[in-house]
Amino acid sequence: MPHQIVTSKGQRFVMVPVAEWRRVEHLTAKAATPTPILPTLPKADQDGNLPALAYIQVSIARDLLRERTALGLTQQQLAKLAGVREETLSRLESGKHSPTVRTVEKIERALQKAKRREKLEDNI
Repeated sequence: MPHQIVTSKGQRFVMVPVAEWRRVEHLTAKAATPTPILPTLPKADQDGNLPALAYIQVSIARDLLRERTALGLTQQQLAKLAGVREETLSRLESGKHSPTVRTVEKIERALQKAKRREKLEDNI
């Protein structure tokens, strides 16, 4: 990591290549991203069976929350990328609603696009 220290008007500055600055900036942003509060999985009944629909809804919500926050996206940003309403995304992340296949596909494409963009930024 080549760098240079420069003094200007009595202040010292460290100059680093832009790619290195972006890498450090990205790592700092990731570290500052709070861990999302995930919806709790439903409890099993007395026979040990889980309610399938509720379990699927919460599983989707938890995965979606983890991926979105790992990418540093807000609900508003992901909704815009996916072409879905912010309210739809919010309901899905609550774990109380089931998405349509079309909505899941839109969100998945948006997350993949965001991941590719992040990977490109890491390589700059």
